[in-house]
Amino acid sequence: MKNTVIGIDISKDSLDYCSLGSHDVQVKSRGVLENHGKTIHQWLESFDRQLAVFALEHTGHYGAVLMDALSEKGFKFYMINPLELKKSLGIQRGKSDSKDAYRIAEYAITNKHKLSPYHLPSDNLAKLKALVTARERYVKMSVQVQNSLKANEILNKTIDVRMLIKEEKKQYRSLQRSIANIEAEMQRIIKSDQELKKSYAKVTAIIGVGPVIATKCITETANFTRFQDPRKFSCHCGLAPFPYRSGSSIRGRTRTHYLRDRSMKAVLTKGALTAVQHDPQLKNYYERKISEGKHHMSVVNAVANKLVLRIFAIAKREEPFVKLSN
Repeated sequence: MKNTVIGIDISKDSLDYCSLGSHDVQVKSRGVLENHGKTIHQWLESFDRQLAVFALEHTGHYGAVLMDALSEKGFKFYMINPLELKKSLGIQRGKSDSKDAYRIAEYAITNKHKLSPYHLPSDNLAKLKALVTARERYVKMSVQVQNSLKANEILNKTIDVRMLIKEEKKQYRSLQRSIANIEAEMQRIIKSDQELKKSYAKVTAIIGVGPVIATKCITETANFTRFQDPRKFSCHCGLAPFPYRSGSSIRGRTRTHYLRDRSMKAVLTKGALTAVQHDPQLKNYYERKISEGKHHMSVVNAVANKLVLRIFAIAKREEPFVKLSN
C-alpha cells in the first residue's frame, strides 16, 4: 500500500481533496482546487507517484480531466462506486465536500483488499461508449416523438392539429437520421480498430446477438477486459437470480436484484427472445422449461444469461461460434 492516500470529491467546477496517511489514517493535507487541466497538472507535481495513490468517486464526465491527468502522469488511482461508498459509511451526520473527500480516502484505506487500480479505456473504446450512450438517448427521444405523433393523429380527427403532426414528423425524421449517422460512426470506429473488429465479428456470429448487443457488450466490458468472469457480468446486468431467505420464517422468491444495468439487460432480453426463435438448442431449452411450469420471463432471463456465457466464451477464444441442432 502507498504511504499516502488522497481522496477527491469531484464537482463541476472544483475538486475537494484530503490526504491521509495509509498507516495511521491521519490527515496530512486538505484543500480545494479548480477542476481545470492546468491547475490539476500543477497540483499533481507535488506528489510522488511511488508514494501516493488517489481515490475518487465515479461521477461521469466531471472527473474526466482529473482521470486523464492522473493516467498521463502514471499515478495509481481507484474509481469507487458512489452507492457502495454511501452504504459502507453507515450512519453519518452532516455532509460537505471536504468531509466527503476524507470519507473517500478513508474508504480506500479500509477496503484496499477489494480495490483494483483503474485504467482508462483506449480512445476508440471511449468514443464508442459515448456514441452508444448518445444512440440510446436518441432512440428514447424517437420513441417519445413517435408516440406523441400517434396520439396527435387520433386527436386530429376531432381537433385540427395538423401543424403539430407536421412538426413531429420533421422531428422524427431528424432523429432517425441522427441515429443512422451515429450507427455509421460506430461501425467506422470498430472497423478501424483491429481488436474491436475481431471481437465484434466473433460476437455477432452468435444467434441473437446483433450489432447493438455486440457493441454495448464491448463497451461495457472494455472489450472483455473489465469482467473476467461472465457470471459477474450477468450480475452487473441483473440476470443472475439471488435467494431471499432467513431462518425458518422468511422464504421469499428467488429473484434478480434491482441494482443492475437496465439498458444492458433490456438489449440482452431482446436478444434472448430472438435466440429462442432461431436457435434450435435454446428453443428446445425454452419449451422444456415452459412445459415444466416456469414463467415466460423467468425462462427468457435464463436464456439471456446463456447468451452472456456464449458471448464471453467466444470472445476469449479463437474458435468461431458453432450452431448446434439441439
